[in-house]
Amino acid sequence: GAGIQADIETLAAHGCIATSVITSLTAQNTQSFSYHLPQVAEDFLTQGKLVLKDIRIDACKIGAIGSQELIHAIHELIADVTFPVIFDPVLQSTTGHDFSNEQMCSLISELLLPVTTVITPNLDEALQLTGAPTPQAAAERFLEMGCKNILITSAETSDIEIINHLYQEDGQTQTFTYERLPGSFHGSGCTLASAISANLAKNIELTTAVEQAQEFTWASLKHGLTLGKGQIHPNRFFQQSEIK
Repeated sequence: GAGIQADIETLAAHGCIATSVITSLTAQNTQSFSYHLPQVAEDFLTQGKLVLKDIRIDACKIGAIGSQELIHAIHELIADVTFPVIFDPVLQSTTGHDFSNEQMCSLISELLLPVTTVITPNLDEALQLTGAPTPQAAAERFLEMGCKNILITSAETSDIEIINHLYQEDGQTQTFTYERLPGSFHGSGCTLASAISANLAKNIELTTAVEQAQEFTWASLKHGLTLGKGQIHPNRFFQQSEIK
């Protein structure tokens, strides 16, 4: 329910077509995570360059990366692009598997944040990447690193609601509050970042794109499907025909 599968489903639900370049393969299910196998950086770069050479790209979404070499490869691929780059910095799977380390976080800050249009960390990821003590301080450090817009999810939580904060390069801030849904979900962050990517690819204004993406993600969780014995699968086609 997460990763590339989540990205493709979300983009398809928004009427967009995905051109995927894989960073890591994983062995996991709704209950546990066994391992991840990072793509060979040279192969990733070859695949990405071929896509860019042939197809018009309207937005790029980055998820879990997996190795320092891949961070360098991603930077080489997107350093000079003009389309929006949306980065979901998956540092750890929802079942606790680490995708990153201190060296990778440092490289992300140096190479990827300056070319990122919107970053979508949860609170733990935001604090880990910046070393900041609060969401506001983390957002300020992201902006200092060159990231243009920051959506910190679960910046504040309670038993009944979740609060997300959007910090923009022009100084504007927005707060979004959603009812906390029961259960644990697999791929909610991927869904959100991909929905933002789809909206920006359609030239929707940034604040509206982010708000609509959050509403879509929340609805996909509300209509989630129990496919296995663990986490719930977001139903990204809730607006369409019934899925069985």
